[in-house]
Amino acid sequence: MPRQPQTAGAAAAPVPAGERAAASPVRLVFNLFKLRIGLVIAVTALAGMAIQPGAALAGWQVAALFLAVLVSSASAGAFNQYYEVDIDRRMRRTRARPFAAGRLAPGRGWLLLIVAMTAAAVAAAWLAVNPYAALYTFLGAFFYAIVYTVWLKRRTWWNIVIGGLAGSFAVLAGAAAVTPGLSPEALLLALVLFLWTPPHFWSLAIAFRDDYRAARVPMLPVVKGDRVAGRAILAHAVALVALSLALALYSPGWIYLVFAAVGGWLFVKAALRLAAAPGRATAMQCFHASLIQLSLVLLGAMLDAAVRAALG
Repeated sequence: MPRQPQTAGAAAAPVPAGERAAASPVRLVFNLFKLRIGLVIAVTALAGMAIQPGAALAGWQVAALFLAVLVSSASAGAFNQYYEVDIDRRMRRTRARPFAAGRLAPGRGWLLLIVAMTAAAVAAAWLAVNPYAALYTFLGAFFYAIVYTVWLKRRTWWNIVIGGLAGSFAVLAGAAAVTPGLSPEALLLALVLFLWTPPHFWSLAIAFRDDYRAARVPMLPVVKGDRVAGRAILAHAVALVALSLALALYSPGWIYLVFAAVGGWLFVKAALRLAAAPGRATAMQCFHASLIQLSLVLLGAMLDAAVRAALG
């Protein structure tokens, strides 16, 4: 797919000389492929494995699927920057990204690499585990790169709501690796991820609302205002925390429940503050609280499964 041409509108934000300075190759790769996000997505696949009832996978299979989801997510992250170079140049938060800052030229060779990475990741998941895990691995990348980045992001504030399915597919990939028939636990955790993504990004969009407005990206705070976005964030937070606690009614035990309860309390508390007084400070507090909540849910699920396995 050809790169989206720059559109008329707000001028690109200038990149300070310090931000244009050449980054180390490692940092350049890390930023280009959004490996921070990719690692989180890959961990969600491990959490999906942990909560899905069934025989444990061999260590090499776990490692193969982890890497497959990571590479698939990385390819989608690189495509997102390749396609959105015009948007990234208008936003202070993203103007130092490799393509936007001019450190890398977004030529068609990058598309070939991105397609090759996705194909290799899907093939690895198929060969190491099964075709169901491979399908969900592909769908995660497809929803982020095509459904969210290409089809929805520039058109509607529903962009991140529907695009949030990308994270859910990683959970399903991990669960399907254990047993193709998805359990209620796996479906609940996937739904938690689906509900988590919008408030996480809407919090960031409130904090950087002027950026999104300048780039003409119709995020909820830009279209509906901070107060409406704050109430939507609170509603999502309450719903996803309730579902994460309901997950403890199935196989996860008390360790998971404690982790999920602590993370949920922190997230809802921050969302209440944001809904009461929407602004950059409360939005960033909610953004970080959402990260803590998700981390505790995933860690709790994996730790609970590890303890149960050790106890036989």
